[in-house]
Amino acid sequence: MEPHVRKMRWLVSIILLVSVAACSDNAELVNMPAVEESSVEKISLDVYKSRTCNCCKKWVDHIEASGFETSVHHPANLNKLKSDKGISPRYQSCHTAVSKDGYVFEGHIPADIIQRFLANPPPNAIGLAVPGMPAGSPGMEMGSRHDEYDVFLLNKDGSDTVYEHIGAKG
Repeated sequence: MEPHVRKMRWLVSIILLVSVAACSDNAELVNMPAVEESSVEKISLDVYKSRTCNCCKKWVDHIEASGFETSVHHPANLNKLKSDKGISPRYQSCHTAVSKDGYVFEGHIPADIIQRFLANPPPNAIGLAVPGMPAGSPGMEMGSRHDEYDVFLLNKDGSDTVYEHIGAKG
């Protein structure tokens, strides 16, 4: 047999072996048991709002799209709930969310800020608040209008500090 034919057969043999090995590996992957979903626990929030508030519904959609689980409630006296949770009138907005640990999230707070807060809650904090309904905040989208606003850290003693400032866009 001529040397170039021998080299060609050798090369074809190597290619076949590599292909069979690759197919074998893929076959093993196909037959592997399904990988379980991430063991990371979703954050659950109880959301208290008026039945008729559309911006609250949009905020809930934003939170859920960011990986939160929600249970929505429509209490007869939303202001009493806010007062009972320690949210004074100057911090109030149209809806209140409460984590399983009892932290409150008042108003149109972006989901990533809530996630960051819950990952490392400051000592003596009861939660966060965005008073009013700033244009451009989650649930309050108004085209290209994005007002500046502050997310306040609410403390057990009734004091607050700016947790994060959201700048105007556009």
